Amino acid sequence: MALTRRITGIETEFGISCTLDGKTRLGPEETARRMFRPVIEQFGATNIFTGNGGRLYLDVGSHPEFATAECDSVSQVIAHDRAGERILDDLAQQAEAALEQEGIGGKVHLLKNNTDSAGNSYGCHENYLVGRSMSLKGLAKQLLPFLVTRQLICGAGKIARPYPGSPYENEPEQYCFSQRADHVWEGVSSATTRSRPMINTRDEPHADSTRFRRLHVIVGDSNMSETTTALKIASTQLVLELIEDERPLPDLEVANETKAIRAVSRDLTGAAQIRLRQGGEMSALEIQRIYLDAVTSWLDERVEDGTGTTNEEMRRAVELWDRALTAVETGDHSLIDRDIDWAIKKALIDRYVERGLELNDPRLAQVDLMYHDTRPGRGIFHVLESRGAVSRWIDDEAINAAITGPPTTTRAVLRGQFLDRTRRAGVPTVVDWTHLKIAGDDPVTLVVDDPFAVEDPRLDALLESIE
Repeated sequence: MALTRRITGIETEFGISCTLDGKTRLGPEETARRMFRPVIEQFGATNIFTGNGGRLYLDVGSHPEFATAECDSVSQVIAHDRAGERILDDLAQQAEAALEQEGIGGKVHLLKNNTDSAGNSYGCHENYLVGRSMSLKGLAKQLLPFLVTRQLICGAGKIARPYPGSPYENEPEQYCFSQRADHVWEGVSSATTRSRPMINTRDEPHADSTRFRRLHVIVGDSNMSETTTALKIASTQLVLELIEDERPLPDLEVANETKAIRAVSRDLTGAAQIRLRQGGEMSALEIQRIYLDAVTSWLDERVEDGTGTTNEEMRRAVELWDRALTAVETGDHSLIDRDIDWAIKKALIDRYVERGLELNDPRLAQVDLMYHDTRPGRGIFHVLESRGAVSRWIDDEAINAAITGPPTTTRAVLRGQFLDRTRRAGVPTVVDWTHLKIAGDDPVTLVVDDPFAVEDPRLDALLESIE
């Protein structure tokens, strides 16, 4: 049976830079070190779990990263994703203020995107709890065609040069659906950096391994828009429900996922032809329509039990999914230029092009980059949001609550209680996704391998002993 209540989370790696008068002031490593000074001063580490149940750390390559707590609804994921953005931007503002006080100066830019000027890529990883009964190979076979074409509905958009060896190799810059598409090299693999796959197979369920596995999707773009994030998560969850419920889907297995995802990214008409392993070709739009039609039928039968993402919220996402595909099919991007990142950004860039700028103009590269700056009042997306020029999925109250508090409907609430009580008491701890440990000469460890657990008598007793 399909899991209609599904634990989901997002891990986002951020780009950073420090500039003064448009020139580099500090390198990424030094900037990151200064950003994490308050964390080190308080916790003695650059890898911690926060009070809202999420994980904050400094990743390889000097990338600040935030992994949301376990969430069980689309709106919850969005709130905690944006909370992580706010938490990291607060550290960036503190670093900027410290640089000013030290007479160094400079603006610290925290960028929620996926590529830098040197061509490096960093990821936005999605995690979905799935049942252990279905093989990962069988699941991936049905999911990969959706992921290859999903960029039509939730790409972040980017001005990019054609990738080496492509049919467009000698053509100038073009606008693409996705930032991440050029940087994945396999469909399924246990690697994450050496040969980035679309689905990572490393078996780390962070839950009871006899019942669950964690599906680790690492092909998606980082999104600024709440509505784009909602569509990305909701559409993927619904497709997973279809697959787990063994609903019939056509054999859409792609012959070459790497080649296909790059071609799809560069064809804004959605007509890019994808060769199927069984023979023949199908366009990206056709593949997406097949999944959308199947999901629409599934929603008529989807059973709610009062938990997880409601059918009402899912229908809201499916309406946007249909509208996004229609926008691609007709070329009328105004249908989604308040809702989907690639279309919001493209509308901005198109206005500059209409004034005579070429896509290879450095000023447009700057617009592309600054769209992803997380600083309120400075980042282009956030300026648009403050003016009411883009759609919202949740409100600021939900984000503010998620900055300090964990989701109350998942295991994260237990982690939040543990961290709150032990930190107030000054008790040393070691925490990960499934373990809550009091360190010291007489250590005590609780293993919480049920991601849906919101109560635990063992934790209650342990917290009482601390008091």
